[in-house]
Amino acid sequence: MEVPKHNAMEVIPAIDIKNGVCVRLYQGDFEQETVFSHDPVEVALNWSRAGAPRIHIVDLDATRGDNRSNNHIIRSIQKYVPTPLQVGGGLRTQDAADTLLDLGVDRIVIGTLAIDNPKVIESLCLEWGAERIVIALDARKGEISIKGWTESTSIRTLDLANQMICIGVERFLYTDISRDGTMEAPNFDAIQNLVQGTSKSILASGGVSSIDDILHLDRIGAEGTIVGTALYTGAIDLQDAINKMAE
Repeated sequence: MEVPKHNAMEVIPAIDIKNGVCVRLYQGDFEQETVFSHDPVEVALNWSRAGAPRIHIVDLDATRGDNRSNNHIIRSIQKYVPTPLQVGGGLRTQDAADTLLDLGVDRIVIGTLAIDNPKVIESLCLEWGAERIVIALDARKGEISIKGWTESTSIRTLDLANQMICIGVERFLYTDISRDGTMEAPNFDAIQNLVQGTSKSILASGGVSSIDDILHLDRIGAEGTIVGTALYTGAIDLQDAINKMAE
């Protein structure tokens, strides 16, 4: 079933930062990385100039529990790039979340903390507004993974989403881990189930490889899609994709 759309679906470029450089991982595996740029700020400026409605940034080092050594890069992007930022990666305390929001980051993306301490999520939604809080639904075979995708749980994706909705969450980012970085096409069925099962804003990530994938996500009701590898390899041109959504 197709969902009526009122606004153009957002095509959101991803910048994954590891050791201060812009990389892409295959299925989240730190041993399978490709470095695309040594200057994440310049990459962000390029995506901004191409018309990105927002930029999705992941601090990969922080996802593994390392210190937030990339915060200064995020701060520079926030300072020099006019496009709204959506930032995630290792936000496992309220202080870490508050720090990024204090920087002026438009939205933060939280995964593990939603399971470890839902009360903090509720507090963040109340303090900062639900529009600025995105809950990551990172899944393998329909079950949530946490701590940088290194630990599995038995929690079903839709169950976590509904739990978060009860405490005020309005937006989710779904990633099928097995497809992330693979360019094998998104998990359309899972995304459509979330759109229909939650009636909330769903951002889709993992496996986007073509304009056709983006159009399909638009048809099934995704609010936006995060695109990484396909942009960096040239399989998708960001301006073309944005223009197609505006038609």
